[in-house]
Amino acid sequence: MGYEEDLKTLKVKVTEDKVVVGSKEVLRGLRAGTLSVIYMATNCPTKSREDIKVYGAHMGVNIIELTMNNEELGIFCKKNYFIGTIAILA
Repeated sequence: MGYEEDLKTLKVKVTEDKVVVGSKEVLRGLRAGTLSVIYMATNCPTKSREDIKVYGAHMGVNIIELTMNNEELGIFCKKNYFIGTIAILA
């Protein structure tokens, strides 16, 4: 899938409320095996980014690093807060 297609998919899943938001929730979802794709903002905290990459690789979940920062990702998802990490539920 291309970057634009990834963003369209994310937009649809956010509208359908089939996502988890935040590093803690994403890590919890990875451990439970309930995630299919993870999206990270450019300025996602380094510790969170590393943890998610390690667990994501171990669980075989695709991780997409976006070209937008956490503020832009929050606006893209029509949320009133910054989003560093968001994932689609499997």
